[in-house]
Amino acid sequence: MKIPPLDIGDIHVPFPLIQGGMGVRVSLARLASAVANEGGIGTIAAVGLGDIEASKTDFENVSRNALIHEIRRAKSMTDGPLAINILGVLSNARDLIQTSVREGIKIIVSGASLPLKLPEMVDDATVKLLPIISSGRAADLVLRTWDKRYARTADAVILEGPLAGGHLGFSFEQLREPEKYSLSVLLPEVLAAVEPFEEKHGRKIPVIAGGGIFTGADIARMLQAGAAGVQMATRFVCTDECEVAPEFKQAYLDSKEDDIVIIDSPVGLPGRAIRNQFLRNLENDTLARLKCPYRCLTTCNIAVARYCIAQALVSAYQGDMDRGLVFCGQNAYRVNKVVSVKELIAELRAGIEAY
Repeated sequence: MKIPPLDIGDIHVPFPLIQGGMGVRVSLARLASAVANEGGIGTIAAVGLGDIEASKTDFENVSRNALIHEIRRAKSMTDGPLAINILGVLSNARDLIQTSVREGIKIIVSGASLPLKLPEMVDDATVKLLPIISSGRAADLVLRTWDKRYARTADAVILEGPLAGGHLGFSFEQLREPEKYSLSVLLPEVLAAVEPFEEKHGRKIPVIAGGGIFTGADIARMLQAGAAGVQMATRFVCTDECEVAPEFKQAYLDSKEDDIVIIDSPVGLPGRAIRNQFLRNLENDTLARLKCPYRCLTTCNIAVARYCIAQALVSAYQGDMDRGLVFCGQNAYRVNKVVSVKELIAELRAGIEAY
């Protein structure tokens, strides 16, 4: 297969891949800039960047300044396209979105809830807005709402299937039958949902497929099925440029298929993670009761939450596997070595071309 570029409006992406935004310091500037330098879109995840102690007293300012630091750091390392991934359930989502735009970011990706109000947070029409959805019905709802309220449409749509990592847009019941909600089933539905809005607005709305994509052949199959590109996150964890602790990467390398589990996150969504000592402690109810000074997530039920997900993810980033929650995609157990981003994308290119 000849590798097609991904065009999102006037943004030309030679290699049709978006590196997924992995929150709480997994997708930082060094990784994002490396992907952008290899022809893809590099993504910085905006959640959990600020110093954990300083955030207790000045959460919004600390978060904003940390995001500015990462954006400027990434821009110093690449001229390629950069995106910011911002969870819609963040209490400071609007501030982070507007900060990103002021810092010159031209691609905003938003999920973890349907981003129905995203267009009103971005005044600059040159900024591309990419909602993350998990079904044709969700795509239709977002695009219909944006069209009615703001007379605009998405610049691209990211479809995340049930094999993705981190927080998932599927119920526990749906996740027990992933074959019914596979990308091969969902992609045609999303393409059909997008088509009327392409016709109305007179331009292409690329659909980018993500969740469980691991090889170049996987990418080729998605392109052949009608996707304009793919989103990939899990494979980028075990790259030289990913700035998590070595213990975090080792958790991927050591994992077996049975270690990949679905958890009930304090955010109110299912999540996919590697079963480690932290999760075993949670199962045995040996964790301390939660006292939350941050109020970072609008959907976090502090009264019943058994742990602070922000703290657990920071601990994982730092390499503390006894206190750390390690998010991953379903195929994390297939990762068997640490490589450079250049090596990984060269492998993916070769796999597409050989398909």
